[in-house]
Amino acid sequence: MSNMDQIITTEIVINGETRAASGGATYDLYNPARPSELVGHAAAATKEDMNAAVEAAHAAFPAWAELGYKARAEKLREIAKALTADEDDVKYRSRLFTREHGKIARETLLEMSRLGDRFMQAAAYGERMAIDEVMGPAEVGPQFDTVVMRQPRGVAALIVPWNWPLSILGAKLPQALVAGNTVVVKPSEDSAMAPVLTLQIIADLLPPGVINIITGDAKQIGDTLTGHPLVRMVNFTGSIGVGKHVMKVAAENLTPVTLELGGNDAAIVLEDAVLDEEAFNKMYWGAFGSSGQICMAMKRLYVHESRYDDVVDGFTAACERAVIGDGLLPETTMGPVNNARQFKVVTDMIAEARAKGADLKECGQVPDEELYSGGGYFQRPALVYDADPALSMVKNEQFGPCLPIMKFSTEDEAITAANDSIFGLCSSIWSQDSERVMRLARRLEVGYTYVNGHGPMAQDGRGPFGGFKQSGIGRNLGYDGVLAFAEPHSVSAPAGFLVE
Repeated sequence: MSNMDQIITTEIVINGETRAASGGATYDLYNPARPSELVGHAAAATKEDMNAAVEAAHAAFPAWAELGYKARAEKLREIAKALTADEDDVKYRSRLFTREHGKIARETLLEMSRLGDRFMQAAAYGERMAIDEVMGPAEVGPQFDTVVMRQPRGVAALIVPWNWPLSILGAKLPQALVAGNTVVVKPSEDSAMAPVLTLQIIADLLPPGVINIITGDAKQIGDTLTGHPLVRMVNFTGSIGVGKHVMKVAAENLTPVTLELGGNDAAIVLEDAVLDEEAFNKMYWGAFGSSGQICMAMKRLYVHESRYDDVVDGFTAACERAVIGDGLLPETTMGPVNNARQFKVVTDMIAEARAKGADLKECGQVPDEELYSGGGYFQRPALVYDADPALSMVKNEQFGPCLPIMKFSTEDEAITAANDSIFGLCSSIWSQDSERVMRLARRLEVGYTYVNGHGPMAQDGRGPFGGFKQSGIGRNLGYDGVLAFAEPHSVSAPAGFLVE
């Protein structure tokens, strides 16, 4: 074992103090490529720890809010620089991230570096938030001067999943901070250590209590956070079932929630789409980046019947180039699924399709057959051609390396099929006709539509991100993502009192 791969123990952060959980308990995290390989231990916080974290955030709130938007934006810029200042530390945290999560090294490095970009982006909204909306007397009706200001809510609970924890934190943490909130962050217990070490860098640059970090079993401490009377905002990313539970618990205190609950994203390939090697590579990464474990991944592929054979041939060839194995190896392009629960979801979907006689092909190269079949959560990218819409793989979110491909004849047929889902997070349209793209996009029941691409690499972070239907409530990212952490406060006075 190299020095970089030594077993470590991460702690929690409360009121600026990094320490063990109050009971001293930890839990183990293993490498999903080799589930018997212990990577480290994370603190198993108690309800008492969570209460202390919320109280620390509440106590720190007045001074942080009083600091003002511009000063907080400068703090965010300082944090952005610090996150990548130590190149060796970035490499260490990235390697640890791959070992505890499974995703390939280039993705963990991308996620580490992207977090700083998200802080810079949120900081840019500071000056805009500082400008009050000023309204003089209206042309009709009672005559008033009115000023609308934006004020932070208070303590924000930020809960992130295991799949892209740092990128998802980047969609809510800097936004909460620049708006003037203090926070309690609860990373997923399935991917905690690298996120905690990264968050500690941020906490060290902020006043004590502004950011508090708690790890542990969500079933034991989650309700303590989301149901705490001092929490003024809950921002949760995860599954529909847990999101509904979070909403119920938060409702006891009428705490507002933002919920991003995943999707079953449809891609629509029109007759005039450019289908070259670059396009198929974009489709591959849109579907199978991070082994398909991305909320906005392409999960249903609808192709016009005139281009169906072209897509099947080109996309299959792209999937055949996948190299499945240990995410630390430079040649690997697809690592394992993160955990046993999700691995079973994916393999059960594949087994159902095969049992029902689907035309199914598992693609990709496996250089290390012993590792692949040795108990790790590996699954080659599986494609189902001309998939039956009744298959679970079509109706439900796979969140793993399998994808159904289906034909359509008309635009109406494609839109109807794409919208036939309880989800409504993202979609993509592949075409050279911008007017046609916009016309179809207006009919899609989703929060984000990509054009000639799909997923994180096709997304502009300046646009608000979130979903329709059971994909969630509210938005992260963009200016809307900052506004979500602030309350409008209107001040009205007789005409001439506030406005000259």
